Amino acid sequence: MTIYEPAERPTLYFIGVTTAKSSIMKVFPAWARELGLGDVEIKGIDFPLHADPQAYRAAVAFIRDDPMSAGALVTTHKIDLFNACRDMFDEIDPFAQLLKETSCISKQGGKLVCHAKDPISSGLAIDGFLGEGYFARTGADLYSIGAGGSTIALTWHLMRQERGADVPHRIVVSNRSRPRLDEIAHIHTQIPTDVPLDYVLAPTPADNDAVLATLRPGSLVINATGLGKDAPGSPFTDAAIFPQDAVVWDLNYRGDLIFLDQARSQAEARNLTIVDGWTYFIHGWTQVIAEVFHIRIGTDAGTIDRLTRVALDTVRG
Repeated sequence: MTIYEPAERPTLYFIGVTTAKSSIMKVFPAWARELGLGDVEIKGIDFPLHADPQAYRAAVAFIRDDPMSAGALVTTHKIDLFNACRDMFDEIDPFAQLLKETSCISKQGGKLVCHAKDPISSGLAIDGFLGEGYFARTGADLYSIGAGGSTIALTWHLMRQERGADVPHRIVVSNRSRPRLDEIAHIHTQIPTDVPLDYVLAPTPADNDAVLATLRPGSLVINATGLGKDAPGSPFTDAAIFPQDAVVWDLNYRGDLIFLDQARSQAEARNLTIVDGWTYFIHGWTQVIAEVFHIRIGTDAGTIDRLTRVALDTVRG
């Protein structure tokens, strides 16, 4: 079991798979200066996919008990960590209760708090690149590959009745294994919606290829699997054909990104709009930083553009 060293200054932890490769390790210090956070630090905690529950519990216990450990952003392990540690939190926010995931851990008034920030950050990203009224205007479908926390969050954002007519014509979720499909289907029953929902067991990339052929023009196609970042490959074969005028979104911004290469090879012929995970990265991290360090970070275009410039300047050196 990992032995954690006490933090020497207020520290934000990044719980993931290959955290050292993430741009946030360079970007966070620059953002800390820009936001006036003072002498703070970020540290990565890496676990293999579907790690031992006791490993998650040890990390959460350390963050809880160490005075200078301020909180954490959780990626990839959001559902597994929640299942392993839910009894350790003093408070679980409403999104985390609904989605059964932990994407952010903070400390507030001596309490350890579990948050699910993805519904907010994914919603900000989607609304930013699609614009207002996209689904009402196009009648397009939504197809998200992978039934993990990100798909749960983004489908919540797009399927709610309060969006009125601006919802997908149909939502399709595919996954390689049945249990996660059953779990997301159960969660969806708790969200008031009139959108038809399809759940496709897709153990092979060819199974995902077949779904593409059923989608309407203009559909939003999302790689929410982690393939291309946490593991090599793509959820599609090279024979996959994207819908005409589709919007293709990879939640990843680093890695081999074969999914994006496949889309780019068809971009001109199929008139595709291609979006990587960079804006999602910005919104996801700023939401967590605001929560962990108890500051306000605006979601307005000006603030996000400013923080994006700082991040890009840092990454590019």
